[in-house]
Amino acid sequence: MRTIAVRVKPGSSRTRVGGRYEGPFGAALVVAVNAPPVDGRATAAVLRALADALGLRPAALRLRSGAASRDKLVEVSAPPDDLDARVDRLRDGDGRT
Repeated sequence: MRTIAVRVKPGSSRTRVGGRYEGPFGAALVVAVNAPPVDGRATAAVLRALADALGLRPAALRLRSGAASRDKLVEVSAPPDDLDARVDRLRDGDGRT
């Protein structure tokens, strides 16, 4: 298992994964989603967008903490060997639309 720190921007005009935010869990990957922060819809959208951006199955991701927060920890089960490199590229590079 690996954990990824994520900063959520709900209600964005478009879904985007990329960018860095220094949050309570350290350097977090920014995930902007269209979904509003109501009834867990933004969290579900974040998990889908993150899985797509990292090239993982959505079932491989699980929210570990932060259900009602913009700062979340996402757990990855059976992570690929290059997961850290994928996250670093998105967090510290240009991101992905």
